[in-house]
Amino acid sequence: MRTKTVLSYVGLTSAFALVLGVAAFAQDAKPKTLLNVSYDVARELYKDINPAFIAKWAKDKGGEVVAVNQSHGGSSKQAGAIIGGLEADVITMNQAPDIDILVERGALVSADWRKKFPNDAAPYSSISIFVVRKGNPKGIKNWDDLAKPGMQVIIPNPKVTGNGRYTFLAAYGYALKAKGSDEAAKGFVKDLFANVPVLDGGGRGATTTFAQRDIGDVLVTFENEATAISKEFGEGKFEVIYPSITIDAPAPVAVIDKVVDKKGSRDLATAYLNFLWSPEAQEIIAKNNFRPRDAAILAKNATKFPKIETFTVEALLGGWDKVQKTHFADGGTYDQIMAARR
Repeated sequence: MRTKTVLSYVGLTSAFALVLGVAAFAQDAKPKTLLNVSYDVARELYKDINPAFIAKWAKDKGGEVVAVNQSHGGSSKQAGAIIGGLEADVITMNQAPDIDILVERGALVSADWRKKFPNDAAPYSSISIFVVRKGNPKGIKNWDDLAKPGMQVIIPNPKVTGNGRYTFLAAYGYALKAKGSDEAAKGFVKDLFANVPVLDGGGRGATTTFAQRDIGDVLVTFENEATAISKEFGEGKFEVIYPSITIDAPAPVAVIDKVVDKKGSRDLATAYLNFLWSPEAQEIIAKNNFRPRDAAILAKNATKFPKIETFTVEALLGGWDKVQKTHFADGGTYDQIMAARR
């Protein structure tokens, strides 16, 4: 099991240095701190976002220094850690259920969290795509190919990761549209998961299994991971395949109300999340291969983000409440599929 990593950033601007020069702050003053608990494959994104936010905060606040800590892991595990007492100021996830559960269990987040920020509180989105080995030796073109006998498909565990959950739903939605019934869709996903040799606890773990351990014919993951794979493991070793249709995967964010009220960090936490919609942050989001909400920045990166037919959980699958109860609750579709594999 991969352990989650925690990264820290502290910004010190020239303006703050001047403030220190006139003794506005004591030499041993500790910075305000913020903890962002996030999902597995957003590490690099927030490594870039955090210094930019720190610099802007210092500029706007007369040189005030702040620190931003990151925590990453499988998305549902991360939400569980907050429920268990991890004092996150903000949560930045890849699926709404991992924020909704914080509303349901202990009222850690306000029930109207989607209305606190634009775009239902999702500053960017991604889509599920295929990564194959150079030359695409198995000739993979669409979802049907993943369910063929003898194929090995690498997918993170849908029970504990948003990445895996979106993959499950992308395949299910494709089959629902192509085959016309829930029963046929369930059978298709059953065949696909029969081809999954290992279920990692996070999207980055699945990437390692595929790219470093050389297991599998295809990796199904978020679009941004394809570039990360090339950077880490070498250009030209892998290819990206866009299926005929896939799922739109918004990445929602929220302030952890109970924590920020306890720490007195609400203003900092809110400013941090608002910053994600700024042009500067939207450029960073696009640079990290997530699809920004800013239409002009998205258009500027059109070659990076090709147009593809997508569907949403809400429009095709009945919404997250239905999806959770039907597919991912104990005894649901996913558990039934996995039990049949044994």
